[in-house]
Amino acid sequence: MRQYEAEFAEFYLASHQRCLRAVVAGAGRPDLAEDLVAEAFTRALLSWRTVRAHPAPEAWVVRTALNTGVSWWRRRRREVPLEDHGAQALARAAAGPTDPAPDPALLAALRRLPPRQREVIALRVFLDLDIATTARLLRIAPGTVGAHLSRAVATLRSQLSADTDYLSAHTEQFAPERPPAGQARADQEVTT
Repeated sequence: MRQYEAEFAEFYLASHQRCLRAVVAGAGRPDLAEDLVAEAFTRALLSWRTVRAHPAPEAWVVRTALNTGVSWWRRRRREVPLEDHGAQALARAAAGPTDPAPDPALLAALRRLPPRQREVIALRVFLDLDIATTARLLRIAPGTVGAHLSRAVATLRSQLSADTDYLSAHTEQFAPERPPAGQARADQEVTT
């Protein structure tokens, strides 16, 4: 086996499940996500010299998979929604071999988000990318990433308000920092 093939095989084994979870969150359909991730990894292998030099190769794979999904959708001119009874299958497909399955209610709420918000959630939450990298991959401004993330988290919170423990444990790290009560933020002018 050539050196680059061994390197790619190691990358594939380490990244496949994380990329699949991110694409399932972005695409909303586990069967489609599996096909998109397979296609993206095939393209990554064919362009491995370029991909391995990328600052976030996993993000390259996810972005390629999501772009392939958009192309697929455009060719068919319609989207087939996943029925509610498919939430359990979606949860199983999104779970890695050692990861617990994501909550079906969360996955159903993710499917109801607009596509760009789902993409931001997939990259920021599932792949834990920073705002600058997410913005570069989605070709949008960093402030737009923050706006999409904020709207998505607010929507998820309202839809999943019954399970506040789940939300507080998984979304607080993405909430904007707030100063203690009675104190102004550093970028605000205090007037008296």
